[in-house]
Parts: sequence; C-alpha cells; structure tokens
Amino acid sequence: MTRIAAVLVRQAMAHAAPAGTDPRAFLEAIAEDTYEMVADLELVTPVLVTSVPGLDDLVWPGTEIITIAEDEPLKSVMGRLKGDHAVVINADAPDLPPLLIGKLFRELGRAQITVCPSEDGGAVALACGLPMPAWADPDLDDPDIVATLRAQAPGRRMVATGPGWHRLRTQEDVARLDHGLEGWENTRALITAH
Repeated sequence: MTRIAAVLVRQAMAHAAPAGTDPRAFLEAIAEDTYEMVADLELVTPVLVTSVPGLDDLVWPGTEIITIAEDEPLKSVMGRLKGDHAVVINADAPDLPPLLIGKLFRELGRAQITVCPSEDGGAVALACGLPMPAWADPDLDDPDIVATLRAQAPGRRMVATGPGWHRLRTQEDVARLDHGLEGWENTRALITAH
C-alpha cells in the first residue's frame, strides 16, 4: 500500500510571520519544518504541494513537487496525488506531532475521510483513500469542516476525526507553538532570533 503525505504550502501562510520577521523566511521555515516531520515518517512518501515558487531546496532530492494555484481547491489537489491513501497537511502547523498523522491513516480503516481539526476552526490535516470519495468537497479553512463533510457524506460514519492541533494563521498564533516538543527547528530559530 502506498501512503502519500503531502505538505500544502500556500502564499497566504506567510501572513502569520511575527512583526520584524521576513514573511518569505517565515513561510520557508514553517514549510521546511512540516516537510521534515513528514519525511521522517516510516512507510510514507513525502510530497510538496505548493503555490509558492522556489521551495525546491527545502525538500530531499527525489521528492515530488506539485505546483498549484493559490486558491486551488483541495479536491483538485487530492486528484493530483498518486497512491492508495493520502494525507494533506497544512504547512502552517510546524510543531505538529507525527503521531497525529499516523492516527489519521489508522482511522481510514473505518472511515473514508479522517480529519485532524484545528483548534480555531478548519483542519490541520485531512486523509482519505485515493481517489478522494466523489461526495467530498472539503476546504481546510472551512470553520466547521467536519460538520460540512458529514453533511456531504452519504452516511455519518464516513467521516472520522483524530485529535486536534493548532495552525499559525495570525501573528498571535505563533505564541501557541509548543516549545516542549522536538522538531520545528527552523521556525524556532527564526522566531527566537527576533
């Protein structure tokens, strides 16, 4: 079974850069940290999905990079991934524990779509079998993505949730980063330098 873990980088994620921090440098730091977490997962193939040009040097050689439009819908993004199961992880969650990605894949044994909800609405990550179920049209920024997906689904048990996490969508959100967690070295170095 081929499992794809796609890190989704959109230009808008640079808006959370703390005051005095270069937005491009911030975007690259969170993207690299999220990618490094994914690339360290066993039995998973990392992919970078991005609307931001010039991120090739953030990924390991041989990693597939898929270029998308800034506002490309998630359903279209999922349609470009090749494998049996895929998870798309927003790059604005650089301190996401890898265990939560494993839980999403595990939940696919009983549901068609699994969601790691964001504490402030939307989703940190979403996993499903490929191709994505035809009934689903998710938006990771939908304030109540789980309710929306359950309304779209032919049956309620088709959408499962794992434990939630947080995303960095505003400058204030940077304070939510968990300094007790390993990883996210690039983001940590950047914000402590300022």
